[in-house]
Amino acid sequence: MSTKVIMITSQKGGTGKSHICLNLALNLATNASVAIVDYDPQGSLSNLDGHFVDIKIYGASVTISEIRTLPYDFLILDTPPYLFDATEGLARISDLIVIPTKASILDTIAVSKTVELLKSITPTDRLLLVLNMVKANTTLTDTMYRELKTFGVAIAKTRVSD
Repeated sequence: MSTKVIMITSQKGGTGKSHICLNLALNLATNASVAIVDYDPQGSLSNLDGHFVDIKIYGASVTISEIRTLPYDFLILDTPPYLFDATEGLARISDLIVIPTKASILDTIAVSKTVELLKSITPTDRLLLVLNMVKANTTLTDTMYRELKTFGVAIAKTRVSD
């Protein structure tokens, strides 16, 4: 079995990393074996272990070298809202890195720094920006979307509404 590793990361808090992580896991679990590794010290997802029949949630004690040995189709990694010691190593072993962002000026500045860092570590085709907590039909969302396009990274077609 070849485990696919999906890392959810951003250097800014409040972008919905844990929320996207959990919802992605729940959706994938309908057709695949899925686990979450919660590296966020808040431990929001770790506190949910045992609440979902189809999803195992591990705490931050899982090392980078252990990740690919876990017996799942998908492993989704929730990270803290800042760079931490394992960021680079986790990025290197991830098949996809999802970078959630809200449509705001401060979030766009933060995500530009996250993208810049990740581009230096991993191929650009592994990066995916996701607009999260979007307010429909606002000019700010459209303006931020145009700004995000300048980063040279794929942007998810689906926007997660507020």
